[in-house]
Amino acid sequence: MTDDERRNLAVITECCEAYNRHDVEGVLSYFAEDGEWLLSRGVPPDGGRVRGTEALRAMLKQRFRTIPDMAWEIHSHWIGGNRGCSEWTVTGTEINGNRINWLGIDVWELDDDGKIVKKDTYWKFAGEEPPE
Repeated sequence: MTDDERRNLAVITECCEAYNRHDVEGVLSYFAEDGEWLLSRGVPPDGGRVRGTEALRAMLKQRFRTIPDMAWEIHSHWIGGNRGCSEWTVTGTEINGNRINWLGIDVWELDDDGKIVKKDTYWKFAGEEPPE
């Protein structure tokens, strides 16, 4: 593993720890100013797209407000150059009472300075099977 890959692994790991603390400013400290987060829900094919510090801040505050006990169990992180992946399970209770328990991954892209320029989230959740 190169020095840059070790740094990028530390960035991803520490960013995930900030998510678990619901530390909005801590999470943002790892993102580039024009960094973006592609959400699982939203308009296909990308889902929702949140870009820039202020938009990310608003999204994180909303997420932690509407799922106040949201927590991630990280199963693994891996890095290859300026890209990485995290596999996790997220649990919590939405303010409407719906319980979440999703298996997912984040695909990360970092710039040459170790700042996150893109976080692309994918997850599975329990629901009805699509008709055949």
